[in-house]
Amino acid sequence: MSADPAVHELRPEERFVDSVAQLTLHRDIDALDHSLTLSLAELLRARHVLLYKCMGDDGVMESWVSCRQMEAGHYAVRPALPVETAAWQTRLRACQDGQRPGHSAGADGYHYVWTPIHKDGLVAGALMVEGGEPFDAISKVLDGFSRIYSNYVSLIREAERDKLTGLFNRSTLDRQLQRLLERVGLTHQGVAPERLWLAILDIDHFKRVNDTYGHLYGDEVILWLAQQLRSSFPAPNALFRFGGEEFVALLLGPDEAGVETMLERFRARMAAHVFSQIGTVTVSIGFVEVSTAGFSTQALDLADKALYYAKKHGRNQVRSYQGLIHAGALDGGVMSGSVDLF
Repeated sequence: MSADPAVHELRPEERFVDSVAQLTLHRDIDALDHSLTLSLAELLRARHVLLYKCMGDDGVMESWVSCRQMEAGHYAVRPALPVETAAWQTRLRACQDGQRPGHSAGADGYHYVWTPIHKDGLVAGALMVEGGEPFDAISKVLDGFSRIYSNYVSLIREAERDKLTGLFNRSTLDRQLQRLLERVGLTHQGVAPERLWLAILDIDHFKRVNDTYGHLYGDEVILWLAQQLRSSFPAPNALFRFGGEEFVALLLGPDEAGVETMLERFRARMAAHVFSQIGTVTVSIGFVEVSTAGFSTQALDLADKALYYAKKHGRNQVRSYQGLIHAGALDGGVMSGSVDLF
């Protein structure tokens, strides 16, 4: 009696193709990281796979993802614990800095192989596999997956970024919001006192800039603002261009006063800058705390009400939705007016 084809053991080449197919299902980098480590672990029957990456535009933030075989034989993928990265931090960072693969053998008979991950001609991270296969077998597969992963990350990043500024586009808001809400959820367990805030920024009288000086000068303003956003609110904060002169920021902060101070500092920096041809340009900002039970459209709507209030009361100012409600300034209702939610 023939074996059920649905449960037969896949040949090595079939397992490889299946792993690549699983890897390229994803359109989100966090999910891709999960799939990469799991696919490698299952394909190589590894005991442990560790992914190390530099994050953020400044290359300072680091990300560690671990896929480890559990006692029951299945694999668990999660952000790597310090105990899992301790032995590998020096080697993987050196692998990234020097762009050199490496390998070693443990006394327990397992093999350890690591390789850099390239992105746009630079090295953006490294992969490590702990397994029972010889070095050559692991190294070739690891290098191949590193290149597939790098190419696919570039495609995802291109799809999720605004073409002019390089900031996230609006289609990525929900994913980034969920990512930061999960981080806030961890802080509620005693890691750190973080809360999540959503701010909408709008360039004042931007149409006048385009109509008077032309779109090239308008683009200069947008690019400078995006640059200042990055330097003022680095990762893990998330920054978006929603189109035209509208920007959104997801910010981590302990309280309303602290977030308002950061936004006010940004507003003042923008107002103080003098462009060579058009002079000064200001921004109006509205922000609101994002509840762990909230949705992006709700948070956008409330922040937009605060922004609309700022623009109707003189522009070039920062307004908090909660602060306006507490002061009774929104009694009678304020229509949202600047951001197209749908």
